[in-house]
Parts: sequence; C-alpha cells; structure tokens
Amino acid sequence: MLLRISLIIAILAGLGAGVVSYLEVSDKIPALAKQRDDEHSAKIAALSDLSSTKTKLAKTQSDLAQTQSDLADTKADRDKQIARADEQTKRADELSDKLTKVSQDRDDAQNALAAYKATELTPEQVFRLAKDLKNARSEIDVVNGEKVVLLHTIGRLTNELAKYVGPDQFVKLPADLHGKVLVVDPKWDFVVLNIGEDQGLITQGELLVSRQGKLVAKVIVRSVEKDRSIANLVPGWKLGDMIEGDEVSPAHPAT
Repeated sequence: MLLRISLIIAILAGLGAGVVSYLEVSDKIPALAKQRDDEHSAKIAALSDLSSTKTKLAKTQSDLAQTQSDLADTKADRDKQIARADEQTKRADELSDKLTKVSQDRDDAQNALAAYKATELTPEQVFRLAKDLKNARSEIDVVNGEKVVLLHTIGRLTNELAKYVGPDQFVKLPADLHGKVLVVDPKWDFVVLNIGEDQGLITQGELLVSRQGKLVAKVIVRSVEKDRSIANLVPGWKLGDMIEGDEVSPAHPAT
C-alpha cells in the first residue's frame, strides 16, 4: 500500500513538473517565433541591401570605366591640339623669319638701287668697272703671292749670306711661324715637322720644341720641302723626350 502511494505521488509530481515545463515552454514559444521571424526579416533585408549594393557597385564600375575611356579620349584630343598648336607656332616663326629676310633683301636692293642711281653711270659703265675691279684684284693676288715668295727668298739668301759674313749669327725665322711634330725618331734624334718653305722655314733655322708651354728640346732644320721639313736635335738641348704633336716655334724670331 505504501509503495502504491509513493508511485502515485511520483506520478503526480512528474505530471506537475511536466505541466510546469509545458507552461514555461508555451510562454517562450511566441517569443522564439517572433525572434525567428525578426531574424528572417533582417536576413531578407540584408540580402536585399547586398543585392542593391552589388548593383550600385557594378554601375559605379561601369561609370568609372566610361569615365576613364572619356578621359583617355580627352587626353588624346588635348595632345593633338597641343601638337597642332606647336606646329602652327613653328610655321608662324618660320614665316616671320622669311618675312624678315625678304624685308632685309628688299631694303638691301633698294639701297643698292639708290647707290647705283647716285653714280649716274650706265649699265655698260658699271659692267666695265666691275670687270676692271675683278682684274685688278686678280693682279693684286698675284703680286701678293710673288711678294711672299720674294720675302722668303730674301730671308733665305740673307741667312745664307750670314753664314759667311758672320758665322756666329743665328738664322732668323718669321716670328709668327708655328708648327707641330709629325714623326719622331728617338734613335737618330730627328723629327719631321708639318711646316716648310710655304710657311717661311729655311735650313739651319732653329726651333724650340714645347709641350703645354714647357720647353722639351731645341732642333735645327736640315732639310726643307714645300710643306714638310726634317730637323735634328741640337746637342745639349734635350730636356725631355719629344713626341708626336709637340709644338715648334722659332728660337730666333725675326723682328
């Protein structure tokens, strides 16, 4: 009997606990359902916002690509306009230069015409004067050439005479005579120079050999050609080794 009563009490207690649990769960079910519905609505709204954002992003990217394309076209047009402007500026400068030259030529022609009119000469007389002037210039050039040859000859003869009249006198060379060493033979101490009779060089003339303003040696001319000569080292005057390109000048220039 006691066992039955215990079982009944246990059953009644279990039923009471189940009822209490049911009542507690039944109270929470609407809240959970509402929470579920709210979360579902929020998810749908978030998905909608995401889709809208993707659409806007795609449109923005499309607008950006179009803007970049328009910008590239604008830069290309700008470069073309700049190139065209530079070309027009260059052409304008060329035309300005041509106009200046034409104006100068016109002024020169007008001045020449005025000078011609002032002479009161006929064209035949002007032609004859021009021909006479050309002939006179040719004769002057010939005389000047003969004068140079004559001066060289006088210098050579004077130095030749000095050998006999005054053996101790030095051969005088033109003060403006300058040349360079073309070839050096260190074994026999002679050099080949790029100056000769045309420049007024004569045999027995002495030349100073220098490099960058420093004296290297003294040489004496032994053989002279039209534009070449050979000179030997003067004993006791070797201050350094002579090389190609060294400069030479008269040791005893004529005053």
